[in-house]
Amino acid sequence: MGTQRCYPPPSPPGDDGGGHTAHPHRRAGPGPPAAVFRALGGGRGPTAVAATPGSAVLGAMTVTYTARVATARFGGFSQLLLLWRGSIYKLLYREVLLFLGAYLGLSMAYRFLLSEPQRRLFEKLVLYCDRSSELIPVAFVLGFYVAVVLERWWGQFRSVPAPDGLMLAVRCGVHGADARGRVLRRTLMRYGSLAALLVLRAVSTAVYKRFPTTDHLVEAGFLTREERRRLDGLRSPYNKFWVPCVWFGALAGQARREGRVRDDCALKLLMEELNRFRANCSLLFHYDWISVPLVYTQVVTIAVYAFFAACLIGRQFLDPAQGYAGHELDLGLPVFTLLQFFFYVGWLKVAEQLINPFGEDDDDFETNTLIDRNFQVSMLAVDELYGDVPPLERDLYWDSVLPPPPAYTAATAAQLRLPNFRGSAFDVQLAKEEMQFQPLEDIEDIPSEPPQSPPPGAFSCHFSLLRRKNSAGTEGGHGAEPPPAPGAPIEGDGDSGGGTQPCCWGAAQGRRPTAGTCAPQIRWCRWEGPKMLPPPPSPFRPPPFPKLGLNAMNPPKVIP
Repeated sequence: MGTQRCYPPPSPPGDDGGGHTAHPHRRAGPGPPAAVFRALGGGRGPTAVAATPGSAVLGAMTVTYTARVATARFGGFSQLLLLWRGSIYKLLYREVLLFLGAYLGLSMAYRFLLSEPQRRLFEKLVLYCDRSSELIPVAFVLGFYVAVVLERWWGQFRSVPAPDGLMLAVRCGVHGADARGRVLRRTLMRYGSLAALLVLRAVSTAVYKRFPTTDHLVEAGFLTREERRRLDGLRSPYNKFWVPCVWFGALAGQARREGRVRDDCALKLLMEELNRFRANCSLLFHYDWISVPLVYTQVVTIAVYAFFAACLIGRQFLDPAQGYAGHELDLGLPVFTLLQFFFYVGWLKVAEQLINPFGEDDDDFETNTLIDRNFQVSMLAVDELYGDVPPLERDLYWDSVLPPPPAYTAATAAQLRLPNFRGSAFDVQLAKEEMQFQPLEDIEDIPSEPPQSPPPGAFSCHFSLLRRKNSAGTEGGHGAEPPPAPGAPIEGDGDSGGGTQPCCWGAAQGRRPTAGTCAPQIRWCRWEGPKMLPPPPSPFRPPPFPKLGLNAMNPPKVIP
């Protein structure tokens, strides 16, 4: 019921102005001029542009100058200053002429129309406005605002839905070279293109002028009449870009039940790509819905206009004979004020152009071109290129174990002699003796430098731990020496090598010290003083690698 055939029966070829076959959905008879059709693969696909009253054929909008600045050279950006389309001159020349005309009018009135008392009063007003204009933070407010708008502009570009990932998933996941398989793949991609079109139609004036109603979508081939009836019959006051995504999911599940999608992993991949595509559509719609707060835009606009309204009076040249400070020279034309106007108001116009890149400015996004490209590429990928794989052949370097670099032209041959980059650390220079490995025993026996003694009068706690190399006992066969009592003097422990300091033995075992004069926050002992004590007994040494922790059966002896 109302099913659209992907390939209608052959019909006599019609001429659309370019020698291409007429579109099957396009009605016979006179239509829009050939100039309003995009050249899409010989005229196939939904390429019709609605010839609505007041609409015009849109040319290329985005101004691309990347090739002009591909190589940095003397005055590289200066050649861009003479461009008119998309330039700041085209945006700003009306405002500059208005400001200059108002300035010259006030200047002529001051010089020729005002009486002498009126001139003195006007001069006081000029001095007051000149001082007051410095109170407006126009540079700070405007700079931050443009930064916010620029970030938002780039985010909107990144959120424009692209069907490349979705079409590859459909191409690899939905199988069948028969008519049923082709219909499934083409319909799935048509639903994806329809979802993106419904969003772009809601946010872009250029797209809305091309497809103002759903009848235009039917005529262009994005919708069948039955699908249009179901879409219009859905009682929802919100944008219905999500409906084709629901149809996509239902059709993908049907293809899984028919065996066209061979496993659940392929179905999962299809749904993941659909969710990414739908998320970009939703994000783009919300960018259009949630704008930069109106109060911020108003504050910036009022700040810029108020600043230059004050400059319009405060930057007037006064009579040098009156002896006002800073008015010794009468040039008549405020050159640097005009430059300041050009920069600040131009900055504001840049924000005005970037805040909504889906309009019809010179640098706005070419949304209609994106629609044409995405539809054509997706249909080619899932239909024309399905199963069309070039035959396998041995590559040019089949017999080379180490393939040589691919060929260079005469213009790029000098790059072959450039050294290869292996990493910045390869430039480090080391002496020959510094490259020798050192035994670990020699590294462990090297004593570390003693720390600096604390300043006199500082409250500190010094801990010392008796260490011996023989784990069985002392060299004389005796057991380990008992620790000294808290507060007892220890030789070689102190600030100057011979002084004495109290020692917290509880802290030596990792416990919170409780006795002596130690601070309660100190938990571990540290070696101090110029004299080093012998190493501790073996129970205090940690076990060798890779065993971690101490032996639970033989814990170290805790010194009270």
